[in-house]
Amino acid sequence: MQVTYNSDKRKLLSSLCHGAIFFSTALFSIGVPIVINLMSDDPVVKSNAKESINFHFNVWFWATLIGIPIGILSWITFGIGGLLFFPVIAFGFALHWGLTIWALLHCFSQPDVPFRYPFIFRLF
Repeated sequence: MQVTYNSDKRKLLSSLCHGAIFFSTALFSIGVPIVINLMSDDPVVKSNAKESINFHFNVWFWATLIGIPIGILSWITFGIGGLLFFPVIAFGFALHWGLTIWALLHCFSQPDVPFRYPFIFRLF
């Protein structure tokens, strides 16, 4: 017996998983894909939720790894270090938002295929 899944529900839940990263400054944003992963029985939605959780960890890891030294340098140099590294910070946000928008577009255009972020480490 083959099970079919609601395509609109799949699009919505997968998009919610990936779109939650836009609220990544609030730690509860990772709760959206975790709850969806636990509640859904759709394999594509579960895969998208796990990928979103991994992307959250990657964003937080790289923001910490890059942000702490830039913050210390900026504090030591009275803000000049922060200005010098503004392009690095801007690139990080552009990459973070660009990959998320790519994931959302993929979820809407190909709802039957789970999205995979390039160049991230996966814990789940």
